[in-house]
Amino acid sequence: MSEVANSHVTEIAVILSQEKIATGIYSMWIKTVAAKNAKAGQFISLYSSNGATLLPRPISICEINEEKTALRLVYRIVGKGTAEFSSMSKGDEIKVLGPLGNGYTLKDKTAILAAGGIGIPPIVELAKQLHHQFGCRLNIVVGYRNDELFLIDELKQHGEVFVSTEDGSVGTKGNILDAIRENNIEADIIYACGPMPMLRAVKELAKSKEIEAQISLEERMACGIGACLGCVCKTKDKDEHTHVNNTRICTDGPVFEAEMVEI
Repeated sequence: MSEVANSHVTEIAVILSQEKIATGIYSMWIKTVAAKNAKAGQFISLYSSNGATLLPRPISICEINEEKTALRLVYRIVGKGTAEFSSMSKGDEIKVLGPLGNGYTLKDKTAILAAGGIGIPPIVELAKQLHHQFGCRLNIVVGYRNDELFLIDELKQHGEVFVSTEDGSVGTKGNILDAIRENNIEADIIYACGPMPMLRAVKELAKSKEIEAQISLEERMACGIGACLGCVCKTKDKDEHTHVNNTRICTDGPVFEAEMVEI
């Protein structure tokens, strides 16, 4: 039941499993043909069956199975749509659109993978691919609010993990930048995903170290395919669609070279 359009599909996917992995955070595996072309850093849109929540919910891809037939989505309940998704179980069907956006560009370099909160899920597949394709050294720095950690075991399979918590209950007290400094972590490239203040700090860190940084921007999205211009950010170059110094996060991102966007 799929319709191919520009490498993404609209499809009725089947839920393979669902579990709660932290307070308000769920992990869902879905069987979908969208997995065939999916890349680390991309996202898919899930449609609610509730008429009151017309717009789809963009959710980042956490993992792609080896056969490229299923995707893992790890998301936080933030409203009616995601609350509905969390009530679903194995065998239920859900409408999806994806894969969407542009993901990370993988490079054979010593890397820092920096992520905070719900920005952590996308770096699981990224870490897996960097580890398996290049075997490069990965320093994975993740930030949480407290000691309720999630996805740590998955990340430890692919690199050395450093943790920061806002309350100091685990690892470094503070944010991921504090953890990087405390542990004297160095690298040739930074891949990052998380809230905007964290991404601004990563951009400045990369600039000061004169290294490359790829950042994934979090933004509320409507259509997810670049038609509505509802998710834009300032960029150095003019956008071919709008002819101004804006770029569409849903189609041109969510991953950008940090130096190319103004955040």
